[in-house]
Amino acid sequence: MKLTVLLLIGLGLLGYFSLLYATDDPPAPGGTGTAPEPERIGVATFAGGCFWCMEPPFDKLGGVLSSTSGYIGGPEPDPTYEQVSSGKTGHAEAVQIRYDRDRISYPELLDVFWRNINPTTPDRQFVDVGPQYRSAIFYHDETQREQAEASRAAMAQSGRFGPKDIVTEIVPATEFYPAEEYHQDYYQKNPLRYKFYRRMSGRDQYLNEVWGKQEKE
Repeated sequence: MKLTVLLLIGLGLLGYFSLLYATDDPPAPGGTGTAPEPERIGVATFAGGCFWCMEPPFDKLGGVLSSTSGYIGGPEPDPTYEQVSSGKTGHAEAVQIRYDRDRISYPELLDVFWRNINPTTPDRQFVDVGPQYRSAIFYHDETQREQAEASRAAMAQSGRFGPKDIVTEIVPATEFYPAEEYHQDYYQKNPLRYKFYRRMSGRDQYLNEVWGKQEKE
């Protein structure tokens, strides 16, 4: 009897303190605990071939709030994966990043972008061929354009890619269409299929050759 009473009292106190310290605001991505003010949120859009492979390197960055796979760059409204994968819509597979400007900068995102693509192959990224797999930076304002062009020039001058020209486009962002739900966070939903595709694509082999051994995505 005493044990039951003590247990009920303990559960009551636990519930009281849970309510006392509870907050209605869920932790924001990146572990800040509070969501950033709207004016602090930036948007960046990059095309680097298969969007499955472009989400992970951004998702692990502090300050990145979300990454969304989708389609951009073509005139077709609300394109489907089947339409885009045909290479006839003008869209590219891309990822759109929302980030906290106080925690990570656009140039830092650009650096991650360059380290995850082959910028020397037109209309192709590794095993995937076609204009839908072109590499591109879709800028959202003049500052992004200037920073993207400066970043591309620095990459070209670095000599890291040998004698090959950098063909990555820098173009204004147009309407971005999120891809079907099964494409979002594919590397988390289907880890075995993702790892098999990535290994067979040749992406990691190339990146390791150019940048040195990297942490596996």
